[in-house]
Amino acid sequence: MNRLLNQPITDPVLIFAITMLIFLIAPLLMAKLRMTGIIGLILAGLIVGPNGLGLLERDQTILLLSTVGLLFIFFIAGLEMDLDGFKKNRHSSLTFGTLSFIVPFILGSVASYFIGYPLLAAILIGSIIGSHTLLAFPIASRLGVSKNRAVTTTVGGTMITDTAAFLILAIVAGAANGIINAEFWITMIVSLIVYVLAVFLIIPRLSRFFFRTLGSEGNSEFAFVMTVLFITAFGASLAGIEPIIGGFLAGLAMNRFIVEHGTLMNRIKFVGNSIFIPFFLLSVGMLVDLKVLFTEVQTWKVAAIVVTFVILGKFLAAYITGKFYGYSKAEKILMFGLTVPQAAATLAATLVGYDLGLLDEAVVNAMIIKILITCLIGPYLVEKYSKVIAFLEEQKPQKSSATPERLMVPVANPKTLPSLLDLAFIVRGTSKEPLYALSVAQSGEGTSDSLARAEKVLNHAVSYGAGAEIPVQTLTRVDQSISAGMMRAMEETRITTAVIGWNGKLSTPQRIFGGVLDHLLEHTRQTVLVTKLESPINTMKRLVVIVPSGFTHKPGFYTAIDMIKTLSRELGIPIHYMIINDDIEWYKKAYRTSKANTTITFEKFDSWGVFHKEISLLKRDDLIFLLSARRGTLAWNPNLEDAPRLLAKNTVLSFIVLYPPEDEHVDTRGTKGMEVPKAVLGSYE
Repeated sequence: MNRLLNQPITDPVLIFAITMLIFLIAPLLMAKLRMTGIIGLILAGLIVGPNGLGLLERDQTILLLSTVGLLFIFFIAGLEMDLDGFKKNRHSSLTFGTLSFIVPFILGSVASYFIGYPLLAAILIGSIIGSHTLLAFPIASRLGVSKNRAVTTTVGGTMITDTAAFLILAIVAGAANGIINAEFWITMIVSLIVYVLAVFLIIPRLSRFFFRTLGSEGNSEFAFVMTVLFITAFGASLAGIEPIIGGFLAGLAMNRFIVEHGTLMNRIKFVGNSIFIPFFLLSVGMLVDLKVLFTEVQTWKVAAIVVTFVILGKFLAAYITGKFYGYSKAEKILMFGLTVPQAAATLAATLVGYDLGLLDEAVVNAMIIKILITCLIGPYLVEKYSKVIAFLEEQKPQKSSATPERLMVPVANPKTLPSLLDLAFIVRGTSKEPLYALSVAQSGEGTSDSLARAEKVLNHAVSYGAGAEIPVQTLTRVDQSISAGMMRAMEETRITTAVIGWNGKLSTPQRIFGGVLDHLLEHTRQTVLVTKLESPINTMKRLVVIVPSGFTHKPGFYTAIDMIKTLSRELGIPIHYMIINDDIEWYKKAYRTSKANTTITFEKFDSWGVFHKEISLLKRDDLIFLLSARRGTLAWNPNLEDAPRLLAKNTVLSFIVLYPPEDEHVDTRGTKGMEVPKAVLGSYE
């Protein structure tokens, strides 16, 4: 027992238990504060490390796992490089990438040299702030502007900045270990050329042979990739350059063979993001010394330099490139927002310089300050100006999909079954596909009883459908969680729309409706209707549609309009639009070509606050139809999460919340260890 209480802790099981707890909690806490998980892991390292509580020591085990994490960062950076995108936009990408690196590199190097750092250290500091991490790229993807010319230029330019930064790191590291003379340069250049040629000639051929003939099992494929990574990294050290450069080159060489959204890439990122990269970030946090941070003037000098010149340099690069190629103001700022964040790659290069003795603790602390500031600025600007660009782009009707329209109704409560099915029958329209009724039982004790009860409810659904002459196909699933079973059923049967009931109750940790629905919305892209029907749907007298700002530019805008028209026509009731802080003309335009004789009225509210005052005026026979959006996508607003709660407080109101279909996937290139916290599971009705 005394051995466990001694500090630093030496028991390997307890050390691993503490680190896993940190890896679990730190990103979740940062997500609550709307900050990147990187900061949380670094702060955790500061707290439990030798300069904090002293619970853990930065020993050989931590250093080993940290080194592996370092290699993973650079390897994934190579795998994530968009080679095709760079080729398509090579001129603008080359211009922007060169400027984005050169401008902050020169400014940072000169300023660092003048405050007293040796030439090699100053050059390394300049190269570090010249690179960037596409931390906010998933935001642009979620908001539908990933194909915008400014974004593609930025992604292509990243290849230039990262390659230049890694090359200078290799030169500086080599120079730090030897004498800078003609022999040094010849030896380094020759060995570098031979090594690079060997990597790009051997690895692609070896990979092609392996994946075609031997790579049938996932385990063997992953083992092969790891073997290539670490052998290439070791070969880099033999060639006189840093192993992380070898990791980056290995990623570039295997870029074509590992699909971005494939199983193998998922395994690589899972292992790296779950274990090794967090160990690297934790070890960096252990280097931070608060005493140095608050007592050394040098730390704040360096912090002022790196923060000022990374912001100034990236802004000038975006402005000059945008001016030359005719980009709009919003596109220029979007390019700046995408390139200003500095994250894991910055820490990796900083740690290499620290281990080589070129950089001191003041630089390490300054880089962490820079990461904190830039990771707050970048995502904010990307979210704001991605919306500006998305709203300016002309919205076009969605093309018809080859996937047949299939509708699913998860059922659990016999009392709500009729109202759910009535709504589903209307939404289904003239589809020739059967209606799918689903019941999910959680695996474990009592599964058989749960399935028996589920079958009774499903039989009621079949009988109810038969009465309306609509075929109902039953589905049962057994899974660890209700939401997982629902998602599996939607994927297996290619469901396009789900109609789900909600009882209006919330528990403390749940976000909008309850854990199951939150989880389902987070992990699906299909149309989802969440309903709370207090009266039979055929007794409604008016369809009140609540519209948030920006909904006209969502991919599912026309899907929502068609569904509203169908409901109004089938129920024979007028439509009243309540539009919040948006242009009414968009909606009038959408209905001008409609042949329906429905009476349509429009009402505009300048803010959500004004709208909230009007909720009390809604009547029992109003069917409320709230057009919503998934968290983080275009048109999402925090008030959309409060609206169902406010409506649910009025127990006589019946409402439907529509989440329209989203794009197939969100591109997460450049996240490098960022994880979105998962919702808490709850119940559905």
